[in-house]
Amino acid sequence: MRVAVALLLFSLCVLPLRAQTPQAPPPVPPLSVPYTQFTLANGLTVILHRDTTVPVVSVNMWYHVGSASERPGRTGFAHLFEHLMFEGSKNVDEGQFDILLEAAGASNNGSTDLDRTNYFIDLPANALELALFLESDRMGYLLDTMSPERVDGQRDVVKNERRQSYENRPYGMASIEIDKMLWPAGHPYSWPTIGYMEDLTAASHEDVVNFFKTYYVPNNASLVIAGDIDIARTRALVEKWFGDIPRGPFATPVAPPAAMLTEVKRQTLTDQVRLPRLYLGWLTPRAYAPGTAALDVAASILSDGKNSRLYSRLVYETQIAQDVAAFQASGALGSSFQIIATARPGHTVAEIQKIIDEELEKLRRTAPDAREVQRVRNQIEAAFYRGMERVGGFGGKANQLNAYYFAGAGPDYFAEDLARYTSIAPNDVQAAVLRWLPPDRRVELVVEPEGQK
Repeated sequence: MRVAVALLLFSLCVLPLRAQTPQAPPPVPPLSVPYTQFTLANGLTVILHRDTTVPVVSVNMWYHVGSASERPGRTGFAHLFEHLMFEGSKNVDEGQFDILLEAAGASNNGSTDLDRTNYFIDLPANALELALFLESDRMGYLLDTMSPERVDGQRDVVKNERRQSYENRPYGMASIEIDKMLWPAGHPYSWPTIGYMEDLTAASHEDVVNFFKTYYVPNNASLVIAGDIDIARTRALVEKWFGDIPRGPFATPVAPPAAMLTEVKRQTLTDQVRLPRLYLGWLTPRAYAPGTAALDVAASILSDGKNSRLYSRLVYETQIAQDVAAFQASGALGSSFQIIATARPGHTVAEIQKIIDEELEKLRRTAPDAREVQRVRNQIEAAFYRGMERVGGFGGKANQLNAYYFAGAGPDYFAEDLARYTSIAPNDVQAAVLRWLPPDRRVELVVEPEGQK
C-alpha cells in the first residue's frame, strides 16, 4: 500500500514536468503574396491579390512611362499628364472624379518618376466597380475632353509647381543641377521629372495628344487590384470596363547613352540661403542589381539616426553641420548615391567634406561592425513588413506588386527582395562602398549664400 501511494505521488510530480517540456516552434511559413495574373486582348496586364483582413480594395494603375521616355526639348510631359488625368474624361465631368470617390469614402493619388507614372484609388470593397469605371474612362476616353484650354490650365499649374518646388525654394535648383552633372547630355535622367520651363511653354496641344496616344494605352500599362475581392468577379469586372479599350502602338524602349564618371566634377551655385550646403554624388547600379541593397545599408550606416556615423560626427560631436543625409536613388536605367550636408553658421563645406571623406575611407578600409549592419537590417525588415500590412497607398502591397512586375522580377518578389537585405554581411557593405563610391570619380556641388566670398 505504501509503495502504491509513493508511486502515485511520484507520477503526480512528474506529469507537470512533462507538460512543461519545451516544444519545437512551428515552422515559419514562407513569405508569399499569392496573385492571379492575366492579360486582356488589348494588352493590359492585370494582377489580382486577395486580402480579406479588412473590407477595403486598392486599384493601382501603372503606366510604363516617366520622364525618361521624353526627349530633349519636350520634357515635363509625363508629369503634366499626371495632372491632366484628374481633370475629367468623356463620361466623367471635370471635378467629378474626386467628388464621386469622396462620396464613396475613397482616397486617390498619383505620382510621376523617372520610369513610370502611377495612380491609385483606395476605397471600400463594395465600391470597387466605381474605381474601375473611373480608371477605365480616363484610359480610354481622356482625349474626348482634352481641349487646348485644359492643357493650358494644367500647364500653368505645373509651371507654378516648378516655381514653388525648385526655383523659389531654398537649395531647390541643386537637385536639378546635380543630375546634369551626374548623367551625360542626352541621358533621360539628366533632366528633371517636372521638366524645363521653356519645354512646358513650347508644348502644343498636338504634342500632348500624341504623347497620350503613344504611352497611355492598355498595352503599356499594368493594373493591380488588391484587397477584399472575389477573384472571378473582379476579373469579370476588369474585362467589362477595360476590354473594349483599343490597343495602342508599341512604345519604343528607352536607349540611353552610356553613363560613367571618370573624374571629380566640381561646381558651385549661389542661392538666397543663409547656410552653405554640400552635395556629393556617385553613379551606381540600376534598381535591384547586385550592390544596390548593400548601398542602401551603407546609406543608413552613414546617416540614419543619431548613432549613425556622419550624424554622430558632423551634427553631434563636432557640431559643424545642421543636418546630413545619405541615400541610394535607384532607377531602371541606373542609380545614384548621394550625400547632402548643410553647414552650421561659422563653418564651411570644406570642413564637412573632410569628415565625410574620412568616414567613407573607414568603410573602404574596414567592414562595419556586425552590430551596425544588424541594426539597419532590423529597421529595413520592420519597415518592409509594415508596408505589407496594408494593401493601398504608395507603400502598400498593390503598389509593390506593380513595382516588382515592372522591374521584371515577377509580382511576388517579396521574399527575394527582403532576402537581399537580411543576407547582407559587413564585408558586403565594405565591398559596395569600395566599388561604387570611389573618391576620384564623383560629383561635388556646393551651394553658397549669395554675396558670400
